[in-house]
Amino acid sequence: MQDKQIGIGVVGYGYWGPNLVRNFSTSESTEVVAVSDLDPAKLTTCKRLHPGVATTSDFRDLLKSPRVDAVAIATPVCTHYELAMAALKAGKHVFVEKPLAPTSEEVRRLIDEADRRDLTLMVDHTFLYTPAVQKIRELIRADALGDVYYYDSTRSSLGLFQSDVNVIWDLAVHDISIIRYILKEEPVAVSATGSCHVTGSPENMAHITLFFNSNCVAHVSVNWLSPIKVRQTFIGGSRKMIVYDDVEPTEKIKVYDKGITLNPSPEKEHQLRIGYRAGDMWAPHISPREALQTEVEHFVDCVRNRNTPISSGTAGLQVIEILEAASRSIVEQGRPVRLGQPIRVRERA
Repeated sequence: MQDKQIGIGVVGYGYWGPNLVRNFSTSESTEVVAVSDLDPAKLTTCKRLHPGVATTSDFRDLLKSPRVDAVAIATPVCTHYELAMAALKAGKHVFVEKPLAPTSEEVRRLIDEADRRDLTLMVDHTFLYTPAVQKIRELIRADALGDVYYYDSTRSSLGLFQSDVNVIWDLAVHDISIIRYILKEEPVAVSATGSCHVTGSPENMAHITLFFNSNCVAHVSVNWLSPIKVRQTFIGGSRKMIVYDDVEPTEKIKVYDKGITLNPSPEKEHQLRIGYRAGDMWAPHISPREALQTEVEHFVDCVRNRNTPISSGTAGLQVIEILEAASRSIVEQGRPVRLGQPIRVRERA
């Protein structure tokens, strides 16, 4: 498989599927062999844009095809487990839109199946592959910010309402995956509250707090009922602070040399005088490259070289365990829920 193109089958051509087909089609390392969807109109659209790609309403056609080496799944969350497990059992590598599956138990089964068959299982946490988030991680890992005090994010828009998941599984999943990727420690507990304003539908707005053993705390606010689209994050450290605005077309990251200084009072040693430090602001150059392009190439590298993906099945499991804990906290009106011990990542030989 080192030399030949990797054959891709895409399941689901709705909201995200067209982006997967486009990026897998433009990659020199992959060839989109077939697309499956239950809607004939969507298959017609796919055929018009990609005339060389076979289309089918039967997902099993992708599993039977010897030309399909890997399956990319972009369907409703409630179908992820069944489709991913069928693909793994058919000997296909699997790339799944977030979240990986509806429950952590189902994710564990997928991980075990992929390990048993020595196949790549990767979840599409796209933001981890954006140049902006990668730059933030680089700055934090290089201690440019000093001790990280807080991560404070607002992620809101009008829609997209979903029937099978609430707003934290749709939007907060992004921030939780980012937090786990950029920070040097894992959260130890989560508290969340949520509200539902549409009868018969899941929560459409929520506020989540992640606690750490250090003084760091993370707040994530998500909302499907916002009049405007907001994707803004503040990260504060002892040395510098970051403002990350994903809606901003050019300067997505701004690094501020601002903070506080603590000086003991000469009169009373037990008192501290707080001073304020204001230095320069700089905006690092951020590549305009599409994150999904980077992610597709990473998936190919993992398939070919048997590497563990950044957004592996294990990483997906840890995110879902936090989502499950947050969901339990919402039911219990914000009671903090302790998180389990860190999961040991099993590298492939």
